[in-house]
Amino acid sequence: MDARINRCALITGSGRNIGRAIALELAERGYAIAVNGSSDRAACQRVADEITEAGGSAVVAMGDIGNREQAHAIVEQAIDAYGAVDVLVNNAAIRPNFDLLNGDEAEFQKVMDVNFYSCFWLMRACSPGMIEKGWGRIIHFSGMNAQQGSIGKSAVSIAKHANWGLTKSIAKEFGRNGITCNIISPGTIVGEVADPAFSTKYASLKEANPSGRLGTPGDIASAVAYLVSDEGGFVNGQLLQINGGVVV
Repeated sequence: MDARINRCALITGSGRNIGRAIALELAERGYAIAVNGSSDRAACQRVADEITEAGGSAVVAMGDIGNREQAHAIVEQAIDAYGAVDVLVNNAAIRPNFDLLNGDEAEFQKVMDVNFYSCFWLMRACSPGMIEKGWGRIIHFSGMNAQQGSIGKSAVSIAKHANWGLTKSIAKEFGRNGITCNIISPGTIVGEVADPAFSTKYASLKEANPSGRLGTPGDIASAVAYLVSDEGGFVNGQLLQINGGVVV
């Protein structure tokens, strides 16, 4: 594990899969980590334990990012532990089906709260400390369905596309404060445990991918590590597609 760099990274949804990979990657590079989840404290604690056992520093900051008060409380937990949040990675999301014509508006609002408004709330809670320090990094996530539209996933597509607008606005408004904001659009990522029910689908997606494989959480984590580093400081307001060439 690299030497401590005196910066804290809050990663939402970091108890498993992509979020976990990002937490472990940044911890390896010396960041103190605030591990977040909404319900599975045991999973978050396992990630925190992995980090501390490897010589790093981590705390668990539980809470539902889709609730404004809880979102602010998550940030406060990280600040109480480390003094500030220097890196915010808005990884957590939900992806329910939604019918544009007949879908329940409460379900639509839930998707917007978790996938979009949480990013806005967390940014507002973290950015004053970043501005005070003159340094900060914010990462959002989009997806191929947000770029192309998606039948049956319209609520997710709309929320993730809104994050693209938020990314550009943060980059423009906070750039002179030493804060960058970028958005990542992952392709198909095979998690820690692939669902056997999708084995046939995964095989066809792999065959269709110009890279001849599907993505891994590590592919995303490595990109995040660069974007939040000092070396990535001139990358601001950009959409980074990590899909093996499926969407170009």
